[in-house]
Amino acid sequence: MKAVKILGIILGVIALIAAVTAAVNVNVAKSGVEYAQTFEKVEYENQLVPEKDTDGYWTFNTDRDLKVLQLTDIHVGGGYLSVKEDKKALNAVAAMITAEKPDLVVLTGDMVYPVPFSAGTFNNKSSTNMVISLMESLGVYYTVCFGNHDTELYSYYSREDVSDMWSSSELKYSLYQAGPEDVDGYGNHVIKVKNSEGIVKNAYFVLDSHAYTDGDYLGILWKYDNIKESQIKWYEENVKAIDKANKALDPDCPLFTSLAFFHIPLEEYEFAWSELQKNEYKNTENAKLIDGWFHENDEKVYHGVHPEQFFETIEALGSTKALFCGHDHINNAILEYKGINLVYGNSVDYLAYAGIDKKGPQRGCTVITLTQSGEVSIELSNYYQDKYESKYEKEEVSMEWE
Repeated sequence: MKAVKILGIILGVIALIAAVTAAVNVNVAKSGVEYAQTFEKVEYENQLVPEKDTDGYWTFNTDRDLKVLQLTDIHVGGGYLSVKEDKKALNAVAAMITAEKPDLVVLTGDMVYPVPFSAGTFNNKSSTNMVISLMESLGVYYTVCFGNHDTELYSYYSREDVSDMWSSSELKYSLYQAGPEDVDGYGNHVIKVKNSEGIVKNAYFVLDSHAYTDGDYLGILWKYDNIKESQIKWYEENVKAIDKANKALDPDCPLFTSLAFFHIPLEEYEFAWSELQKNEYKNTENAKLIDGWFHENDEKVYHGVHPEQFFETIEALGSTKALFCGHDHINNAILEYKGINLVYGNSVDYLAYAGIDKKGPQRGCTVITLTQSGEVSIELSNYYQDKYESKYEKEEVSMEWE
């Protein structure tokens, strides 16, 4: 009887702690959204406004180049343990977007990090609401692809639930689309750029690279998933459909130029880096280091664990000139592999990696310009530059790699 009584007391204490934590996190979530809404709308001289095309995809109609900003691994926790880190992350995102004034922002996964021992919550809806509120307050057109942390196994809300949040009709600036139901994942969609003659000159493919696989449900063994065969087929069909529509207007029209965005790197990132390592980091026929470096332990690439044919399909079709991912927060680099740019975007994370809030060389954004003539300009841009004036005070960080 005594043991039963003690167990009852323990369970009662646990229930009380859970109730208090839940109540605290309700207020944290509310204040986080309110903080996100303190940021002013970005001032544009002539902001491009996309429209839905006949194929259902959002399309920018213009004869000028588009400026795209990749932001990755923002890692807003949304709980009582991550209040300070969340404010820093939102402040950094707002500062970079406000300074760059991009036509489009692509958030390449892990927008949130509702991991209880870091954030103090399982509620991925609260943290997602904070990021959405910020983007809507800034008034910049944006889209997202999901990372492994956006919907953990233990998160309150599923990938479908979170997908519904990003595609809500109440959002004015979100260009996210859930994608076809017969294609694996959520968020497989295309954003196009069409000139005044109706020709698609550029396209941005956004894909879901999923989360974990092979029974590694919590990601403890770093067994990451891959872009699936149905997605690769969807990509190929869309490249061919856009090209066909272009040639119906102009039979001599060259193939349009595209970019692809996802969260988890392809195995080709490792192939390229390994080739450079073996050649003492000097460029080879296949692999070139354009900018940055790999700073994960042993310069490791945490790519999907199974081979897939996405890169080979990209090579064969010839449209996509650069791939952009995140995931490995301190691998920040631009490589060229077999003529295609492989980009690890600068990350934002203040929360997920131990001590990352005190480090600054990896924190920033990736500035991309894709011209209608097919030229691609890519810059890894650090947050701690003077041009990124923040609404709230920037934190002091070390700019040295250890």
